[in-house]
Amino acid sequence: MDVSDKSLPALDEAQFKKPNIGSFSDSSSEHKPRILLLYGSLRERSFSRLVVEESARLLEKMGAEPKIFDPTGLPLPDGDEPTHPKVAELRELMMWSEGQVWCSPERHGSMTGILKSQIDWVPLSVGAVRPTQGKTLAVMQVCGGSQSFNAVNQMRVLGRWMRMLTIPNQSSVAKAFMEFDDNDRMKPSSYYNRIVDVLEELVKFTLLTQDNAEYLVDRYSERVESAEKLSQRVNQRSI
Repeated sequence: MDVSDKSLPALDEAQFKKPNIGSFSDSSSEHKPRILLLYGSLRERSFSRLVVEESARLLEKMGAEPKIFDPTGLPLPDGDEPTHPKVAELRELMMWSEGQVWCSPERHGSMTGILKSQIDWVPLSVGAVRPTQGKTLAVMQVCGGSQSFNAVNQMRVLGRWMRMLTIPNQSSVAKAFMEFDDNDRMKPSSYYNRIVDVLEELVKFTLLTQDNAEYLVDRYSERVESAEKLSQRVNQRSI
């Protein structure tokens, strides 16, 4: 390989941007980090919902603004129009949020269809805006038996596909039915401590990225594509 040749003939110089720390925002948002929480079960005593409710309390104590989406009544993806009230509510919350928490039971070795349906109702783009791009994400799961990581691993793949910034830490609560008291509050345990860790990390990452999300996910390939589309439109008008 000849490394002495520094030329880059395939590179579109007009769309190339050297990463520069000076491009980051030098100001901080005055509003609290906005965190959307999703859960994956409709059972009356849903442990994924209980984890999300406990997470919302912790997030508020950490200085964030949490909102929980209730998937009850959400139609199956493509089973109704996007104007359906629950779909519209979900999409509005997606746009509102700067970070998210997804918590699902593990069912048949994977996340539930209820959690996946919520994500499937969110298009990759609404107009020219991607509803989830650049938002932070924490993934959690609850297990009926021994600890497993199938659901969180799947959600990580899904978060990447939705162009989210998934934090390194995660939570998996084994035998979740043993981790809550009669008042549906989580008992002190290593599982509880891990949830605190995850949320603390999520808030930190959200504080770092909330004013820089657009810059962090700005892509050379998309700048090239946009420039090509603009060129095509201009050329069509001149014909």
